[in-house]
Amino acid sequence: MSEDSFRSVEIERSSVGQYVVRNVRGGSLSMGTGGDDSFTPVELLLAALGGCTAVDVDYVTSRRAEPTGFRVEVTGDKIKDETGGNRMRNLRVAFTVTFPEGEGGDKAREALPRSLRQSHDRLCTVSRTVELGTPVTVVDTTAADAD
Repeated sequence: MSEDSFRSVEIERSSVGQYVVRNVRGGSLSMGTGGDDSFTPVELLLAALGGCTAVDVDYVTSRRAEPTGFRVEVTGDKIKDETGGNRMRNLRVAFTVTFPEGEGGDKAREALPRSLRQSHDRLCTVSRTVELGTPVTVVDTTAADAD
């Protein structure tokens, strides 16, 4: 794997059920179990799904015209499946994007459906990873850290 392809975040416990997520650029956000205003892991998954396509769509359409409204609603149902495990289903990413009247706005409106399809079909790493069902490996490195 090249340095250009590697991505990571670090999660540090701040108290029971409360964590701080940090990226390599120094950004941080609170994550928790839903007992306060911190984002839950499922909410962050939903945000990643919508945010990934939002970035793609925004870059394509805003070159034509600055949107007058740009809203993404991401929803899904958290269920316990037949194996007894939790998962999400019925994931939906709904865009409501408006542009000003005029030639630029017309071009942006015309580009919107194609940019949504391109993001979903090939550009958005997050939704493509979820849809393809990429395996996740969980490891305990505690003993390695003790040395």
